[in-house]
Amino acid sequence: MTLTLIGVNHKTAPIALRERIAIGHEELADTTRALAAVPGVQECMIVSTCNRVELIAMVDGPGAQLAGFLSDHFAIDAATLGPHIYEHRGHAAVSHLFRVAASLDSMVVGEPQILGQVKEAFAVARAAGTVSAQLEHLLQSAFATAKKARSETGIGASSVSIASVAVDLARKIFGSLQGRTVFLVGAGKMSGLAARHLVQQGAGAILVSNRTAERARHMAAEFDGRIIPFEQLHDAASEADIVISSTGAPHPIFRREHGQAFLHRRRNRPMFFIDIAVPRDVDPEMNKLDGIFVYDIDDLQQVATAHMEARSREAIDAEALIAQEVEHFEQRQRTVNVAPAIVALQRRAEAIRQGELDRIQPRLGSLTPEQAAAVEALTRGLVNKFLHPSMQAIKQAAREGDSVRLDALCDAWSVSREPEPAPDPVEKTSAPGNAAASETRVEARR
Repeated sequence: MTLTLIGVNHKTAPIALRERIAIGHEELADTTRALAAVPGVQECMIVSTCNRVELIAMVDGPGAQLAGFLSDHFAIDAATLGPHIYEHRGHAAVSHLFRVAASLDSMVVGEPQILGQVKEAFAVARAAGTVSAQLEHLLQSAFATAKKARSETGIGASSVSIASVAVDLARKIFGSLQGRTVFLVGAGKMSGLAARHLVQQGAGAILVSNRTAERARHMAAEFDGRIIPFEQLHDAASEADIVISSTGAPHPIFRREHGQAFLHRRRNRPMFFIDIAVPRDVDPEMNKLDGIFVYDIDDLQQVATAHMEARSREAIDAEALIAQEVEHFEQRQRTVNVAPAIVALQRRAEAIRQGELDRIQPRLGSLTPEQAAAVEALTRGLVNKFLHPSMQAIKQAAREGDSVRLDALCDAWSVSREPEPAPDPVEKTSAPGNAAASETRVEARR
């Protein structure tokens, strides 16, 4: 099986395309199960955020079918989607996933949200039954590497997020946020982060609206804000100088006619929309109205670039750490993958040892239990000493990725690198290391 990762992100595709393949939390499990049904896919998960949609899978055969899944599932012509898709396999896929989890591939390098989003995607796939041993080991290693990158480098120092970048942009436009009324549409994590930054910058009244009333009440209580019922958000929005919208709505909830009504009620006082939702909450046509300023998540890239430049040295250190951890992961994985060959080697040696004992038995005569145990210990010890150099050579070849030497060693012992069928109960009694069973066999030969 080959690890394959394909996707689109903020670097390869504009938001107009990304919002067409965005997967909401409610749809993620079903979409993951649909991906698992693609021929050749053995394990899989999907990471879907405002900045990326990535399919991660262990596949038999070529991974081109994953791109076909994206275009078919979202009814987008392959010629339209294809130029924006990236694909990584094997080592490159491991490296990319580790970099994503450590926020080195984020719009804002060092932002802390992506690790939680990857963990959530993994949990959904686990619950959907599409993850097994291979992806389990890979993702746990990715999480440990991300934690190490944040603790051993300064990549997370003074951490920022898309929400904080949005607030920085609002401050630059208004000069000061003192006394500004802010309307948070959507009560998710991103809105909460934005609210914290706004309060720190001296924002005045905070209005909160969310489809789920309980979540709106929780956020309003945290920030001493006022709840606006979701069905009344268009009536109340004109009170706000700044609207930060981050719902999971499939279509824009603010359209051009809404903006015209807002400006009329505000007597043309300017209004600033920061749309950090994918799909977008604010119709781009609103930006054509004099007095309405709309910035979507791609517009935040310019502000994010300044943060990335300030962290360039720490990012270099983190990149080096990621490369080292990817190599360690692959060494461990290669060693695990040759376990069947080592087991086969031990079984073959044990069969030879037992055959020689059977051949020499008539010449041994009658043995006492102590003598039988001594023969077992002697022959087993000799076999283990002869096997040790070969087993170490197999492990070393696996760690170094030397498939030619690995194949030569396996051929020399006539063993396979594929797992053998599980032995039946009779065979289990003769497994290497079972001294009591071996003594019984020698006694039986007497």
